[in-house]
Amino acid sequence: MRLLLISNSTNAGEAYLDYPKNNIKEFLGGNSVKCLFIPYAAVTFSFDEYEEKVKNRFNEVGHDIVSIHHFADPVKAVNDAEAIVVGGGNTWQLSRMMHDNNLIGAIRNKVLKGTPYIGWSAGSNVACPTIMTTNDMPIVDPKGFDAFNLIPFQINPHYLDANPEGHAGETREARIEEFIVANPDTYVLGLRESCILLVEDGKLELIGNRNARIFKHANQPIELSSNDDFSFLLK
Repeated sequence: MRLLLISNSTNAGEAYLDYPKNNIKEFLGGNSVKCLFIPYAAVTFSFDEYEEKVKNRFNEVGHDIVSIHHFADPVKAVNDAEAIVVGGGNTWQLSRMMHDNNLIGAIRNKVLKGTPYIGWSAGSNVACPTIMTTNDMPIVDPKGFDAFNLIPFQINPHYLDANPEGHAGETREARIEEFIVANPDTYVLGLRESCILLVEDGKLELIGNRNARIFKHANQPIELSSNDDFSFLLK
């Protein structure tokens, strides 16, 4: 199984998918790959617009995409895919449409057989057992919280330490602490922006200059860097 799980698509002041583009290039390899793109997390813009934006960046690094919304049979499109790419946006909408199109099991089975998987933001969150650590507002009924369950831990993409001045509500850490109390057997990895998780050859690696923050019930959160061993999260 090969996964490239990206926290965010865009850093402040940068072009879309600019910072991870070379990681995407290396992950997919030297020969051009035409990836199947899942745009379902888009809400305020069209799937065609989303496809064009992602296609431009993939073309820049020698690869290509085609969106699943062009196919009459989405499950067959998944089964025939060379690689699968799931874009960010609203995780609840993404999950709803994947359930509607019977893609949860289809994508899981395809990736477990070795098809490369790339996701960012919501696309990273759905690689987890559930979507329960997303940051998004539940704008639709997702027809279940289950996701691809490709990794045995949860990711919180865009993990943020700051509590804005004047804000009296819960921090991101406080929300995750609620989750681990309710789900004491599950690790949560706070994936800060500009960071990527690579799963390959049974190993988990953090790519990026920022630490990941690891949460587990009855334990103090820990900070791990790209030099640390993350293998315990895959057990």
